Amino acid sequence: MGRALPPTHPPAAVEQRLSWDPRREPCIPSVTPEGARVALSLCELLDRADYLTTIDCPTPGETVAVIEFVMAICFASGACPNTPEEWREWIRDERSLRSAAEWLVAEPDQHWDLFHPDTPLGQNSLLASSFEESGTGTAQLVIERAGDYNQFFDHHHLEDGEPLPAADAFRAMLAQHVYGTYGRARITGRILGPTVTNLSTGRLQGRIRVVPLGRTFGETLRLNLYPPEGEPGRLNTSWTSGSVNRRNFAVRARPRVPESPADLHSALGRSVLLRPKRDADGGIVVDRVLIGAGEVLELDPGKHMQDAVFSRTTGGELKPLWPSPTRALWQEAHALYSAVKDAQPGLYARLRSLPRKRDSQGAPYHLWAVGLVSNKTLPVSWTDGYFPYAPAMEAQLYRASRRGSRIAEYLAWSLKRAAILASEKVHSAARPADEARHMSRFDARWMFWPEAAKPFDQLLEAVIDEGYDNPGDPVAALLLEYTQTLTDVARTHLVYRLDTLPPNERGFQARAAALKRFEDDISHPTKAPAEFRGETAHD
Repeated sequence: MGRALPPTHPPAAVEQRLSWDPRREPCIPSVTPEGARVALSLCELLDRADYLTTIDCPTPGETVAVIEFVMAICFASGACPNTPEEWREWIRDERSLRSAAEWLVAEPDQHWDLFHPDTPLGQNSLLASSFEESGTGTAQLVIERAGDYNQFFDHHHLEDGEPLPAADAFRAMLAQHVYGTYGRARITGRILGPTVTNLSTGRLQGRIRVVPLGRTFGETLRLNLYPPEGEPGRLNTSWTSGSVNRRNFAVRARPRVPESPADLHSALGRSVLLRPKRDADGGIVVDRVLIGAGEVLELDPGKHMQDAVFSRTTGGELKPLWPSPTRALWQEAHALYSAVKDAQPGLYARLRSLPRKRDSQGAPYHLWAVGLVSNKTLPVSWTDGYFPYAPAMEAQLYRASRRGSRIAEYLAWSLKRAAILASEKVHSAARPADEARHMSRFDARWMFWPEAAKPFDQLLEAVIDEGYDNPGDPVAALLLEYTQTLTDVARTHLVYRLDTLPPNERGFQARAAALKRFEDDISHPTKAPAEFRGETAHD
């Protein structure tokens, strides 16, 4: 793997500033084929990529951020395919990424020191002049705890917060660069300029990032690497190093076009500065942080957002598929399969070009969709979904996912109508302002939706399992089974909710009316999807 790195810590007798290097320090939670979780350095991660099953950070967004950064390392090292044909060869031949690990070992140490005084990895040392005045506790660094960067979700002040191990702080910083929400930072603009307080939306914030997953982490990286247009480029290792002419904070930022794939996937979406100290056990932790405005990128959807699946809003605007607080990602799986089926340029055209692959363990690949649900400046939750993909089966998967989503939505609509009728029967004199509250008592949708996800996943897996062996079309029969399963789930939850009706004549009548409406809806000759009548849909 090239030359060896120097020891992690200097001799105890020598006074020296603290340093921490993710190339050699265990920092990435990884999973072995045996299911064991191990923490690996970046060099180990790349060297053992084809042995590891995956990486598994505490949140989906953090995992995506690490994948983005490792992709940037691969591009900067030249470990990337040059043409779509070569990309397919890399996948077929399981091309090793060990050359990226060797390149990483040979990089200058000062570029990879998380706490270097002039070029701290992933950070902006210019913030040092404001650190004593504006630095806060570590909660500001962690998206799930930072809230709107001014308070916690539970309104505790950002001054509170336990020190973070250096490895955790490193990964949290990567997540901030790509997923940070817009808003006002706590840093004062008195020293660096007024616009240092204006945080822009992160590159992946507000949209769904789709990551193809393979059987190993190495295969995952190869699936996501792509032929660059021009040079693969150089990493952004810090704000004050490299060839990029970065913004200042005296005036509003002008978006810049990424110079290369390495530049894009390591872009510094935030100015960050971390302060280290030794904990009681001698380990290095971060106890104070400062976050300010970072780079603003001008992205070309076709070139810089190859994984994005575009959809129209209710107002007709075309935008990348976005995370929703009310609609689970599996309900949008058909959009991903449609992009492959139609050979959308970029990632999905490459996925469609892969040869048909038989795998005894099920789907050879998965499409992992990840998004951050936020309420304006306030992060709410991560949302993600895993969808199986097998080359040459995109049309069947598209049809199954589209029909499956429609069937689930129709059942949810029927449950709502049954709940409304039950509420009207038992609360006939309710005031309009109370109708929604009364109806929610009988509304089974909130129990139905979480349980509908598993049958949907099983439907897609079954399409792949049976599609390889079935010379015909397995989708129609599988959709009938899926519809029956989902109908039973919906009916069970409706009955459970109706059990809360009063045990009197009005309650019995309400129960009977609600159940009849549900059964009438799912057997309607024109409104209900054909599968409810045991028929095959032809759309």
